[in-house]
Amino acid sequence: MVQWALVLHGLGTATVVVSFLCGQWPIFEGTFIERLHYFLTFGAYDYFLRFVGKIFGSRAKNCVLGVERYCCERPNPTLQIFYLAIIGVTYVIIAKSSFKYIPGYYVGEYHKYLSVVAVVVGLVLFVLTSFSDPGTVTAENASRYISAYPYDDLIFVERECSTCKITSRPARAKHCKICDRCVARFDHHCGWMNNCIGEKNTRYFVAFLFWHFLICLYGTVVLGFILAGQLQERKIIYILTVYYGVENSFSALFPHVVQYFLASYNTQILLTVFLGIISLLLAGFFGYHAHLCLTNMTTNETFKWQDYISWKRKVNEAKTSGSALKESLNVMNGTTPVPQSKWRTFCKKSPLQKEEPIVVNNVYDKGVFCNIYEILVPLSQRRSFFHSKEA
Repeated sequence: MVQWALVLHGLGTATVVVSFLCGQWPIFEGTFIERLHYFLTFGAYDYFLRFVGKIFGSRAKNCVLGVERYCCERPNPTLQIFYLAIIGVTYVIIAKSSFKYIPGYYVGEYHKYLSVVAVVVGLVLFVLTSFSDPGTVTAENASRYISAYPYDDLIFVERECSTCKITSRPARAKHCKICDRCVARFDHHCGWMNNCIGEKNTRYFVAFLFWHFLICLYGTVVLGFILAGQLQERKIIYILTVYYGVENSFSALFPHVVQYFLASYNTQILLTVFLGIISLLLAGFFGYHAHLCLTNMTTNETFKWQDYISWKRKVNEAKTSGSALKESLNVMNGTTPVPQSKWRTFCKKSPLQKEEPIVVNNVYDKGVFCNIYEILVPLSQRRSFFHSKEA
């Protein structure tokens, strides 16, 4: 019974984590995962507000809304503290529950020290991403950024930022309402870092994602080897086949081995499942941002291009609808000659289907190697940036 409870607990945790982080992905559209994502991100909080307002009154509801504004609309270290708590608690649980099996049949003594190095490197990347300047645009350096990032006149046009007193905000920059500053090559505001991700710290952020993916994968693999080592050291397979008469095949041994692990090493099993799920999610996030870096695009720009394509598609639909209506009126008025061949009329493509192809013309994409170099060595940290002409 306890074993099944642990299995259900692991499956439930995995479902909630995937729904919360990935429920809006197109692959989950119309599924239970999408509905659970909506409930976790909007529905549950809405019900909670209604409950607080009904039971404790409007004063308590306003207090909850004040906490929400502090956590979501102002810089605060809430998620940073939560990240440090997750790292610290997870490492302590692993050390207390699993280090006693090191060294083991498959795991060497050095893994105790290598794990410390891995966590420390992760914390260094966290500090670099959180506290480094993302690329703040000011009235003094705006003209240099304009030279570095020219307007494409599609998704970026010359625009003023009255808040920062910048008459011409550079292309690819955006004013972050949370940080209250304009950031060059703005990607997004990351609550986990309590900082914007922009031109100067994208390299640290991508390295942070990649390194934490490796840490979680490393933890999953080492815990798996610890469990496999315990099978060998305690001769579980031998005992099951010789003393209990279980057939020496994967299908016959698997349920017995799983039952043994859940009864004797439930902490290691839960940690393995937890780290495995987190590593998959981090792999997805890293893959997405690596693709953005290779194509010299940002998260902010992907949304802008989506809006542009949606607008362009509506314009094209309006044009084709107008052309179709005009052609129909001409036929009715007799101004358009009727074609001799009926088959030609039957096979003729409808004007509504003649849509102008929409091309994403990313003028900032300079090729894979140049794009990677721009991430590693931002334009604002090169000599050419400081020698550029002032506007």
